[in-house]
Amino acid sequence: LRLVESGGGLVQLGGSLTLSCGASGVAAKHYPLKNYAVGWFRQAPGKGREEVGCIAGSHDVMTYANSVEGRFAISRNKAKNTVLLHMSDLKPEDTAVYYCAVDIGLIYGACPGNYGTWGQGAQVTVSA
Repeated sequence: LRLVESGGGLVQLGGSLTLSCGASGVAAKHYPLKNYAVGWFRQAPGKGREEVGCIAGSHDVMTYANSVEGRFAISRNKAKNTVLLHMSDLKPEDTAVYYCAVDIGLIYGACPGNYGTWGQGAQVTVSA
């Protein structure tokens, strides 16, 4: 199973951007993302990794970091087997590489997951 993020790029202060996390590989059909906890993380230059949000594998319960609450939202496109991170009112401090990760060790698992599968990351840059 592999995860691939897409949708990153350069956006102006106050703008919006949506990242997509898709599953690929032979195992993807055996692990539909809709059944598992998926987390979104980011890492800015010189800083540690921060979890910005998670969507649970059961009832799609979502949690968010205080730093993005009210500005970021996670959703699923179950038909496309993807998890989306909708970002709005972006600030320069949101500039980072964004990663998605999935916990396939527990079906219908809660957040936070024990994430063992990670994407390669997508760069988001917010200009002032």
